[in-house]
Parts: sequence; C-alpha cells; structure tokens
Amino acid sequence: MTPPTTPREPPQRVRIDGRDVRLTHLDRVLYPSTGMTKAEAIDYVVRVAPALLAQLHDRPVTRIRFPEGVGGETFFEKNTPRGAPPWLRRQTLPAAPGNEDDEGKELDLPFLDDVASLVWATNAGAIELHTPQWTVGPRGGVRNPDRLVIDLDPGAPAGLDECARVAHLVADRLREDGLSTVPVTSGSKGMQLYAPLPGRRTAMEVRQYARDLAHELAAAQPDLVVAVMRKELRGGKVLLDWSQNHPAKTTITPYSLRGREQPAVAAPRWWDEIGPGLTQLPPADVLDRLETEGDPFDQA
Repeated sequence: MTPPTTPREPPQRVRIDGRDVRLTHLDRVLYPSTGMTKAEAIDYVVRVAPALLAQLHDRPVTRIRFPEGVGGETFFEKNTPRGAPPWLRRQTLPAAPGNEDDEGKELDLPFLDDVASLVWATNAGAIELHTPQWTVGPRGGVRNPDRLVIDLDPGAPAGLDECARVAHLVADRLREDGLSTVPVTSGSKGMQLYAPLPGRRTAMEVRQYARDLAHELAAAQPDLVVAVMRKELRGGKVLLDWSQNHPAKTTITPYSLRGREQPAVAAPRWWDEIGPGLTQLPPADVLDRLETEGDPFDQA
C-alpha cells in the first residue's frame, strides 16, 4: 500500500509594484530550530527592503540557496538561473580576474533592484545574498569600489567580545586616514566593518590598502590580531580578512538573512553597542531597530 502524501500547496501569483511573482511552498520551514517558514522570510525581506535594497543597489548578487531549508542541500549560485522572470535585471560581465573557477568566462549576473526581486529570490530559497564592493553603472561598466570592507573572523575560543575590541582598533586606524566606519555583526560568528570610499581607487589598490592595514595592526597587537589565514595561527585571535576587497570576492550583504541554525541577520550596529556582551541579532530585532533607531548606514 502506498502511504498517503500531503497535498502540495498550489503556486500563488502575487502582483508587486506591477510585477508578477510566483510563490511556492510558503509553509516550508526554513529554520527548523525556530519553525521560521518561507512566508516569514519573505515577510522579513519585504519589511526590511528599503535598507536592504540600498545595500544591493547596482551590485550583482551571488545567492546561497537553501531550497529545503537550513540543514538541507545548499546551492551557491552566481549566474541568473533558468526560469528567472523576464523583468529581472541582469548583466553579462567578464569574470573578475583571480577566481580560478570563472577565469576567462562571461557571467550572466542578476541584480535585485526592487521588492519583487527580493521576494522572487527568497521564494527560490536564496536566504543569503552576497555582493562585491564594486558597482555596475547604467551602461554596464564596472566601477571602482565605493566601499572598503574588513572582515573580522574570530578563531576559537575568541568570539564577538574579541571582535568588538579589534573593531575599535580598526576603526581608530581607519579614522586616521579620514575613513568613517559602520560595524555589522555578521549573523554568523564574527563582524564586518564598512568604510565608504569616493571611488577613486581600483579594487586591487583598495585590497592592497586593506592588506597593509591588517598586517600593521597584527604587528602592533600580535596577541589579539592576525592577518594571515593559517589556522594554526588563529586560535584565540581575530583574523582581519582583507581579501574580501578582491574584485572576485563577495561579502554577506548588510541586512541579509544568514543560513545558520538560528535565524540571524548581518545587522548594522551603532558604535556605542560594540563592546562586551555583543550578540548576533534575529530578524525581528533588526526590524524593530530600524523602525525605532534608523539605519546606521544613513549616518556613515
């Protein structure tokens, strides 16, 4: 006897700002630890859209997809997938040098420009949205980076408390060069610091600047900071990952969800929060903070 199957919820079509978006399996649990469903993830991206879209603006989006939810199979997706809606913005660009997998290729890259695009991506299980530090102009030209990112990655037993200490060291050093910073708790285990740039330096020049800064701080604080990725050197210290400024690299986009056991967000923070006891933030807290406190990037 064949066991009974649960009838599948039929697809729905919704109209968002004049665009048709197909929705499926809205009751699918994406985060088993809390029961958070796809419908709730879509609700989050819709409500956070003004802040999230500002971070995605003119940047191609690499997606990490979790079609069956966190804990299931994962897909890393850079190109625009088959079946993407015709209204989705896309651009063919040569792969950035330095990525062996894409060397010499042309990539068909998608952009998430509006609420409909965010809903489409989330419906496809794209929980994590990753972006480069450079943008693309209206005629398809790749611009110089408009931001610098320093990724703070703690090596156990170091954690967010150590990241907070190092974040202040990095911010103080960047301030000497006239750069303001916004701290972002990553939604995973570490942090990022973002500094707006005027776009005069190439990506490789920005990468070299970040590398020099990381090695300078590692030499000044050898018990706390490391600037190389060798695991045997990272225990109890915070890696300043300067490599995220390479033109072929992407970083988790501020306000994106993360595909970890607990639902959390790459959450922009205020500097007066960055200290002992710092924690990662869940989606509901991020939405509440945006409503009551505003977006730290608006002050950068």
